[in-house]
Amino acid sequence: MSTIPASHLDLFEKRSFAHLATVMADGSPQVTPVWIDFDGRHLLVNTAKGRVKDRNMRRDGRVALSILDPDDPYRRLQIRGRVVEVTEEGAWEHIDALARKYWGDQPFPRRPGEVRVIFKIEPVHVVAE
Repeated sequence: MSTIPASHLDLFEKRSFAHLATVMADGSPQVTPVWIDFDGRHLLVNTAKGRVKDRNMRRDGRVALSILDPDDPYRRLQIRGRVVEVTEEGAWEHIDALARKYWGDQPFPRRPGEVRVIFKIEPVHVVAE
C-alpha cells in the first residue's frame, strides 16, 4: 500500500476532478471523470449501481486515477490502486457531501430507484508531481 503525500492532500479539499480508469470486460480501458474523496487511507468514489464504472470495478478492482489541481493543472496525482470495499451504507450522505463540495449548498438529486454505492480504493502506487 502507498499513501497520498501531505504535499497533495489539499487536492481533496478543492473541487479537483479525478479521471478514473477501469477495465472493461474485454480488457479495454474505460475512463470517467468523477468527484473524489479521501478518508485518510482510501480514495472514495461514489456512483450509481449499474453504471459502467460500477460493473467494471465489481468485476476487476484494478483502477488508475489522475487528479489535477484545478488551480495548477501541472500539479497532479497519479494513482494506481485496487478496490478493497464496496458499500451502499452511507452512500447517499456521502454523495450529498460531495455535491456540497463540488456544487455548493445543494443536495444531490434523487432519481427513483437509484442506489448509490461507495468504492473504497487502496492506493498501491502514487506519483505526486
